[in-house]
Amino acid sequence: MPDTTKAVILARGLGTRMRRAAEAAAIDASQAAAADSGVKAMIPIGRPFLDYVLSALADAGCRQACLVIGPEHDAIRRYYTLEAVPARISVSFAIQEKPLGTADAVLAAEAFAGDDGFLALNSDNYYPVHVLARLRALGRPGLAGFDPRALVRDSNIDPARVQKYAILSIGADGFLADIIEKPDEETWRAAGGEALISMNCWSFGPAIFEAARRIAPSARGELELADAVRYAIERLGERFAVLPVAAGVLDLSVRTDIPAVARRLREVDVRP
Repeated sequence: MPDTTKAVILARGLGTRMRRAAEAAAIDASQAAAADSGVKAMIPIGRPFLDYVLSALADAGCRQACLVIGPEHDAIRRYYTLEAVPARISVSFAIQEKPLGTADAVLAAEAFAGDDGFLALNSDNYYPVHVLARLRALGRPGLAGFDPRALVRDSNIDPARVQKYAILSIGADGFLADIIEKPDEETWRAAGGEALISMNCWSFGPAIFEAARRIAPSARGELELADAVRYAIERLGERFAVLPVAAGVLDLSVRTDIPAVARRLREVDVRP
C-alpha cells in the first residue's frame, strides 16, 4: 500500500452534545447558530472549523478529501462547491443516508477510496500536521496512538475527558491487538501511565470496507469503527501499525470547547 493522498472526513454526526445549551460558553451568535444545527465542522473560528482540518491535510500531503455527510447537509456541499472551493485539496462528497455509526460512515466512502489506501479522521478534531504526514507516509494500515499526558498538556481536553477515550492494546510485535472502549479505572491503573489513546486518526486499506459490511450493530445500535477494525484483525488478518504520538488534538465536542479551540487556532495559516 503506497503513500496515500486521499482522506475521508467523517462529518455526518448528529452533534447531540454540541446542540445542548451551555450558559458558560462565551461564543458569538454565528457560533451559537452553528452549534444549534449540530454541524460541528462548520462552526466558525474566523472561518469554518473544517477549513482548518482540510488545510492541515493539504499541508500533510493529501490532495483529495471526501466529506461523509448526510443528505440534509446542503450547507456543507454549497460552501465547498460554490462559496469557498479549496485550492490545494479537491473535495468530494459521500452520502451516509442515516447516522448508523462510524463504520457505516467509512463504508459510504468506498467508491471514493477504491483500491487505494486512505486516511480517515473526525471532522470535529484538529490533528497536528506532522501526525497526519507520518500516517500518510506509513504505507500500510495503522493509526496514531496519542500519549494521554500530551493530550492534556497540548489540547483543550481535560483529564476527565481523556479517561473516557479508547485505550489501544498493543501486541509484542508493536501492532494493534485490540481497542478498549470506555476503559474503567482498573484498566487505566493496569496501563501504568503507558496507555496510548485513539483519537480516531487512521490509515486504512480496502479491507476495512469488507469488515464494515460484516459487523453487527453494537449494544447501542450502531455500526462502530472499532468493531470493524477488530473484525479486520481477527477475521481478515489485517495488521494495524501504531504510531506513538506525544502531541495534542483539538476537540470540538461541546460549546465550551469553542473559545479554547479558537485561541489555539488563532495563529494557524489556513489554506485548504
